Amino acid sequence: MTKARASIFGEGEEGLDLSGFAPKAARDIQAPPADAIRAVSEAARFPSREAKPAPAPTAPPPPARREQRRHRTGRNVQFNIRARQETIDSFLAIADREGWVLGEVLENAVAALERELAASRVC
Repeated sequence: MTKARASIFGEGEEGLDLSGFAPKAARDIQAPPADAIRAVSEAARFPSREAKPAPAPTAPPPPARREQRRHRTGRNVQFNIRARQETIDSFLAIADREGWVLGEVLENAVAALERELAASRVC
């Protein structure tokens, strides 16, 4: 076998001797037992990559959720506003206390405001 590299352009292919090229024979190697490997790695303080069993989940209590307010009322237009938390809490408390859906609270609040503004203009 020659020490020179073969040309990629095919020059001198006739002189290329590949007879010495053969795959290596498979060796019959036995892996050591898993217990022996584990003992050596623990002695060397090498951490295991196996997943540790997950601790039993202790879920935090779910946050207080408001009851869904879904009623078929014919109201089909959405109205989104930003307000302070106290205002929203008061709005929802009125709905709960009176047994109204949120659209009714809004309609009654607007009607009351219109009456109040009309009364203040008369005076």
